[in-house]
Amino acid sequence: MCVFCEIIKGNIPSRKVYEDENFLAILDISQTTRGHTLVMPKKHYDNFLEMPAAEFEALMSKTQQIAKQVIASLNAKGCNILINTNEVAGQSVMHTHIHIIPRYDENDTVTLKFEENSFDLDEILNQILKG
Repeated sequence: MCVFCEIIKGNIPSRKVYEDENFLAILDISQTTRGHTLVMPKKHYDNFLEMPAAEFEALMSKTQQIAKQVIASLNAKGCNILINTNEVAGQSVMHTHIHIIPRYDENDTVTLKFEENSFDLDEILNQILKG
């Protein structure tokens, strides 16, 4: 059972930020920051890598529209747009969804940490290009 499919069907209650025939946006129950919103296609795909390009483009366009509304309405100063793909990357519900995480200041509860590594960039590039 996909919990997001159940929410889309109306079998599980949610707080809807936006809905049309193709997409649903709801407040995340965990609210990483005030207004944390999830945008998802109504059609089930395990993750965005499985989506046809045109549908993913439409999802991103809708996410941009909703993010602008969330930021303006809640007086946020910015947002993080996040897509977790597969469990290793933190995806806990296997239904494509995009997180809109409003940001209010540098001291909110969200932490993204990028550390420099000493990978061989030429080796990586060659491996990617050989595909």
